[in-house]
Amino acid sequence: MSLTNLQHLIETKQAVIGVIGLGYVGLPVAGRLAQVGFRVIGVDVKAERVALINAGRNPIDGDEPGLAELLAAVTATLTPAPLPGRERGGSQPDRAGLSFYTTTEYQELAQADVVLIDVETPVDADHTPRYEALKNACRSLGAVMKKGTLVIVESTVAPGTTGQVIRPLLEEASGWQADRDFFLGACPERVMPGKLLLNLRTMSRVCGGGTPETAAAMVAFYRHLVEADLDVADIVTAEVVKTAENAYRDVQIAFANEVALICEAVGADVWQVRELVNKVPYRQMHLPGAGVGGHCIPKDPWLLAYGAAGRAPVRLIPAARAINDGMPHHVADLTIEALQAAGVPLDQARVAVLGYAYLADSDDTRHSPSEALVGRLRELGLQVAIHDPWVRAYQGDLWALLSGCDAAVVMVAHRAYYDLDSNRLATTLRTPILIDGRHVSQADKAQAAGLFYRAVGQGDNGNVKRET
Repeated sequence: MSLTNLQHLIETKQAVIGVIGLGYVGLPVAGRLAQVGFRVIGVDVKAERVALINAGRNPIDGDEPGLAELLAAVTATLTPAPLPGRERGGSQPDRAGLSFYTTTEYQELAQADVVLIDVETPVDADHTPRYEALKNACRSLGAVMKKGTLVIVESTVAPGTTGQVIRPLLEEASGWQADRDFFLGACPERVMPGKLLLNLRTMSRVCGGGTPETAAAMVAFYRHLVEADLDVADIVTAEVVKTAENAYRDVQIAFANEVALICEAVGADVWQVRELVNKVPYRQMHLPGAGVGGHCIPKDPWLLAYGAAGRAPVRLIPAARAINDGMPHHVADLTIEALQAAGVPLDQARVAVLGYAYLADSDDTRHSPSEALVGRLRELGLQVAIHDPWVRAYQGDLWALLSGCDAAVVMVAHRAYYDLDSNRLATTLRTPILIDGRHVSQADKAQAAGLFYRAVGQGDNGNVKRET
């Protein structure tokens, strides 16, 4: 199939779309594509997730406006039907009666005209990309895809990965040549938990094509989904843009965190400092806090650096990563200092960690700063109890969990933790200590209730050592 024919299929919504990976990135885009009129085949290695989606149920917890309703709508009252094979695929079943069907079988992607790759791309402890899922997806897709398929990498990868890793794997598995027998591009996702559908619709995208004609076909495809700018570029530029934008955010957060540490040391309040700094034109100091988590920001700076490994000096990215990774340990230090000031022996202390997701009102625990905090506290011999209203393993009665604890440590700005009743907190805790890592409490209210209060970025708030 030529790109001209493919673009016609895309523009008329006759193209069959495959989506590999049905997590935070792939699931909303697959559902939205089905909603606007495409037939979509989703592939995921997790059979339980596939079964939930085919039953019209949303496997993603957390506050995701519209996603559950969307999935229920695009999977409802539809029955499977066979689709004639095209080139590869023969007579395998394809559930043509479904606008959105998910499976664990790559063979069904033999019908797809456009395939999106949305698998995870983590990094190792030494900051090297781990591309096992990506490589497996490419090999499996290459073995079944038909000629003329447009493959778009939405996963975030190190600059150069699409050309140096993905393209050779697809060519080897298929026996075909990119830009001649199939078409390859990169259009990195720009979604985030809590705003999956909103960002999919409203955020601009970079359509990096292996050729200008491929990029034009990508623009035609994403125009069905995106109401913002669709910028044309080459593949490497698209890869750099995505990793650079997250590295930029990481560096900015690291600056805010370093200022917060300075404010603690000199007795200032970082929140007042931030407000006043941001009154100056062209200044936009980010929010400090207890750490940076999620699948993207902790790893994408390393992907950006990896793309130039040995060819360009990289100094700022490692420094920013060290600052942000150190914030959970700093919260642990604040907790230890408060316990010691209150006369609580560490080997008898019990601490309640409030929030285990990395993001407010989300169930996403990937690279959670709370995990690092919990590990550090337990390493020091403390008992730790965990609460999170969105993470299933840690749901339950918050106040029952707080009873008998010597400190409450707020690590996530869930709505449930804003303006906790300070008086109730002071009488429920065995030792009235509140450590605020996300600026969800008011110091004056906490102290008036008798809480020993410490917060990231706030210097001496007039606390005194209290005997218990």
